[in-house]
Amino acid sequence: MSWLRDTFSKPVNDSAEVERIRYAQAYILEMIGGYLMPDLSRNLIHLRWLLKLVDFKATGEFSWGSAVLATLYREMYGAMPPTKAKNGGCLSLIQSWAQFRFPFLRSQVDHPYTFPLITRWNHSVSYTGIPTVLEDIQLLLYQRSE
Repeated sequence: MSWLRDTFSKPVNDSAEVERIRYAQAYILEMIGGYLMPDLSRNLIHLRWLLKLVDFKATGEFSWGSAVLATLYREMYGAMPPTKAKNGGCLSLIQSWAQFRFPFLRSQVDHPYTFPLITRWNHSVSYTGIPTVLEDIQLLLYQRSE
């Protein structure tokens, strides 16, 4: 990913059409490898995604949401052993799902339509009443499962 960022940092204004397409492909590849379907190191990307970007018309017909979910599920399955400390995949998707399904674990913000990781820098956030001990969280989840 660092090579990709260094090589395709910023296109020049008078670049040819082929050059602009290469920069667009590099940008999309960086989005795929850095945010949508990252691996554990967050610095590598599988070559299969580059092959999907060769033909832009076919790229638009590909089911990217299904691919993101499949990658996330595969990474979550691989993270099941207790010895595994890292997880790949689109973790913000899990965070969004968890905050939707478990509102009692959300941080209290003044602006409800902002992302919680961003609000910690932009707005005052109140974590009062949010459990921090694992046993308390497990108890809350158990009580809400009924």
